[in-house]
Amino acid sequence: MRRTFFQHVGQTSPSPLAIEVDRADGVFLYSHGRRYIDLVSGVCVSNIGHHHPEVVEAVRSQAGDYFHLMVYGEMIQAPQVLHASLLTSILPPSLDCIYYVNSGSEAVDAALKLAKRLTGRSRMASFVNCYHGSSHASLSLMDDEGRKGAFRPLLPGVDQLRFNCLQDLSLITDRTACVIVEPVQGEAGVIVPDDGFLQALRTRCDETGTLLIFDEVQTGFGRTGRMFAFEKYGVVPDILVLAKALGGGMPLGGVVSSKTRLDAFTHDPVLGHITTFGGHPVCCAAALASLKVLLREDWVSKADMKGQYIGDALRSHPAVREIRRSGLLLAVDLGREDYASRMLGLLLDEGAVSDYFLYNPTSFRIAPPLCISMEEADMAVNTVIRALDKL
Repeated sequence: MRRTFFQHVGQTSPSPLAIEVDRADGVFLYSHGRRYIDLVSGVCVSNIGHHHPEVVEAVRSQAGDYFHLMVYGEMIQAPQVLHASLLTSILPPSLDCIYYVNSGSEAVDAALKLAKRLTGRSRMASFVNCYHGSSHASLSLMDDEGRKGAFRPLLPGVDQLRFNCLQDLSLITDRTACVIVEPVQGEAGVIVPDDGFLQALRTRCDETGTLLIFDEVQTGFGRTGRMFAFEKYGVVPDILVLAKALGGGMPLGGVVSSKTRLDAFTHDPVLGHITTFGGHPVCCAAALASLKVLLREDWVSKADMKGQYIGDALRSHPAVREIRRSGLLLAVDLGREDYASRMLGLLLDEGAVSDYFLYNPTSFRIAPPLCISMEEADMAVNTVIRALDKL
């Protein structure tokens, strides 16, 4: 299996984790009899844990009825309708409609198209060290030339702002169609907004008629201690981009805005955005079950407490320089790139799965499923400390 994996499955890096997973349950992955505690949740996908029985049953039940029927938007499918109704019921009134797609990158692409269509403008703005996906359009938004250079030409007309820099907001003008921002920057190493920054960004967008897009692909569905991170800051975006935990472990993305705005895709031109598999009924059934679990359990309300507990337990270790945190999304900064890269292997040796940050090479990530118990949090802390001791 390992040999075939490396020979026939396309790779994203020279050194994948390459754990052959037999099964997953809750906060644990199992491989050939060995158990690993999952400290990354598939990069904030498995917020309710792995193999949740209600999601499994929803997938089985929907698979027994029908799979794909027709390109997205043509058929009335109960999983889409029920999920859209529940999701929009917990969002502000101006976010009352969702356009389903397959992934975060596609959702970002669709959001950019929608902003250009609505405003008639061509320029866009994003932030230094942002991450919005890996498609051509989303790659165009990022400032990492090392990641972009091999794929040029990309989309023109993108202005780069510095996160938490009020002065840079003046770069948003009446030529700017949209500003896209992560309310908490993920791949930058969990950078939280300064007091008043997102509010000032909202004000500047209102002044210039620019649409504000929040990318909550990584922060959505309880990760930061609120169902959506924008709730923590009292700022409502014009367009909300979702994916990852949206699907409850199944591939699903979405662009959320007002019904009036999203209707722009229906004319001038017709089929302004098309996706064959967007809102797949099995994926939407999983999403509905997952959202019901999150709304019923107290995991979201306890995410901040659990994150603080883990952060406080690790902060005093001599190898730790800093811990940055929002809810159960933590960056453990070791101050040295070689330390952080070594930690991933040391954690695997100790029975834990973690990950690095694309734009913060001195840190490693802790983002376990929100369902992690305090006993399991202690297990995670002790595992990380054993690995830190080996540095």
